[in-house]
Amino acid sequence: MEKDLNIAVIVPCHNEALTIGGVIDGFRSAVEGITVYVYDNASTDDTVEVAKAHQAVVRMERARGKGNVVRRMFADIEADIYVMVDGDGTYDPESLKKMIDLLLSERCDLVTGHRIEQHHQAYRFGHRLGNRLLANLARLLFGRSSIDLLSGYRVMSRRLVKSFPAISSGFEIETELTIHALSLNLPMVEVDTPYRERPDESASKLNTYRDGVRILSTIVLLTKEERPFFFFTALAALLTLLSLSLGVPVTFEFFETGLVERFPTAILAASIMLLAFLSLVTGMILDSVARGRREVKRLAYLQLPWLSKKD
Repeated sequence: MEKDLNIAVIVPCHNEALTIGGVIDGFRSAVEGITVYVYDNASTDDTVEVAKAHQAVVRMERARGKGNVVRRMFADIEADIYVMVDGDGTYDPESLKKMIDLLLSERCDLVTGHRIEQHHQAYRFGHRLGNRLLANLARLLFGRSSIDLLSGYRVMSRRLVKSFPAISSGFEIETELTIHALSLNLPMVEVDTPYRERPDESASKLNTYRDGVRILSTIVLLTKEERPFFFFTALAALLTLLSLSLGVPVTFEFFETGLVERFPTAILAASIMLLAFLSLVTGMILDSVARGRREVKRLAYLQLPWLSKKD
């Protein structure tokens, strides 16, 4: 069946001249008949020349950021199956056939490569801890979890790619993609895949703290958009606790003395409690809006063929 399908391997790149040739050759040899697209993101080294020498289809995206590149890729490329992989040589091409077979046999929309580190330095402690925290947060918010929320190795159906409203501009694009699939309850699985260490001369573009904050901010924003009742109820609970912590001592003092000696504190506590009620009502209203948006996205998703019109 794979021979009858148009399989596109899409590789976002920025200064990956040392590794991109091996990535192209590795994935082309792993599965027969695939097309490798390399999107250069304003590289200053020989990434473009190396990619062309290895017979990849090379295109440009000048807006810096992985999210910008992925959004352009998804818009430009027409295929039945999309394989997204980084160009740093850390992901295993030999796992691709298994991932594609799983997508086809289980009719999934998303198969994620769960990274199993092969070297001690391949997967930094900060990244591992952050990935685990984000996965647990996603489980709390959406009831399901991706073990490797930040993996850059994905096999996707056409239906998912063309219905994904990519908004993120940076490394948080993987988080946005996973949460999109989780919020619509799409069929998705994970496959263990070896994760190798980058070459010594090749430095990771991912900053543990800066990009971690951006990814966490993306989860908070998407939670507000996709689960507004949960978000605003949690906010209301925090405001209620703050109001009570300020107002209870004033109330006890009034019962003991008959006086309100800390009048500004009483007004502040009452105002914060009012904000808590407003937050709760806001969550209830926006939850209905979010439900309608999910229904629209689900209908847009269902209007597209799973792989192609011949499927």
